[in-house]
Amino acid sequence: MSLDLAVCDELLATTRAVRKRLDLSRPVPREVINECLELAVQAPTGSNSQTWRWVVVDDADKRQGLADLYRRQAEPYLTTASKTAAGQTGRVFDSALYLMEHLHEVPVHVIPCLQGRPGEGASVTALGGYFASIYPAVWSFQLALRARGLGSCLTTLHLGHEKDAAELLGIPDDVVQTALLPVAWTLGTDFRRATRPPVADITHWNAWS
Repeated sequence: MSLDLAVCDELLATTRAVRKRLDLSRPVPREVINECLELAVQAPTGSNSQTWRWVVVDDADKRQGLADLYRRQAEPYLTTASKTAAGQTGRVFDSALYLMEHLHEVPVHVIPCLQGRPGEGASVTALGGYFASIYPAVWSFQLALRARGLGSCLTTLHLGHEKDAAELLGIPDDVVQTALLPVAWTLGTDFRRATRPPVADITHWNAWS
């Protein structure tokens, strides 16, 4: 079966980090999340470990608890950084502050996890393989959401209070949270390509030059 390259390229090029265009009023059915997770776990994992685990939170009180932890970590960082940010970066910080204020209203929070903690003082090689076992699946999940008219944003700020989040959600000690993805239907689907530097300016062939 040949793939429609135009459709694939559009999906890859327009899957944005969605914050201000998350529909806070429309429920997300659990079957849609499960459908996207079925696709996500087709992603490769290091040594075929398949250690991804997913915590999906649609309970309002627990979403509020996660949002409180997120704000505790995010507010000092985002408010300070946003004062000096300009242009596209300034808009990103502005939308990040919006998400901080409304995270509890986002209908679903998805926390991708890994079973088994890396050893103390793990090498770059070990850590690289460790996190490479979850982020391909996270991106596949986000692409699957986008294809269905939903949006998400990969956030990590709540990890500053990972133990508190684990207690809130009953996550075992040997499971590592790697991100938090707010998930909702999007307000419109007309997302565009972002402004990025020319690939020729950031690519090195055969040696750094």
